[in-house]
Amino acid sequence: MRAPAVRRPRRVRVSRFHRAVHRLVDEIPRGRVATYGQLAAILGWPRAARAVGFAMRHCPTDLPWHRVVNASGGISLRGNVDSMLTQRVLLEQEGVSVRRGRVRLAQHRWTGPRGSRRLSGRALARL
Repeated sequence: MRAPAVRRPRRVRVSRFHRAVHRLVDEIPRGRVATYGQLAAILGWPRAARAVGFAMRHCPTDLPWHRVVNASGGISLRGNVDSMLTQRVLLEQEGVSVRRGRVRLAQHRWTGPRGSRRLSGRALARL
């Protein structure tokens, strides 16, 4: 009889893209939010919103991860419902109003870091 195989946690290799996403998320000020697509566009990868989501899945614990929302301003669904509630509470503590699981992007969207290429309001609405 064979002993059951022990599964080791899979280590995720943090790429330069992941580190860039983490640095950018760290710049989002209190009371502001950014979308996955917006972060991808600022980094020069306008069609990489899912890659930003994957990078956020493996972010450091001290990162303000709760300031990243989906394209409609919503709190993205997760397997762990507690983290969805945590995100809502953390956003509300920063003064970001959340109604029906969504943030008003017109009011709370971050426009990007200083010195970066600014996206127009019309371009931001498409992200």
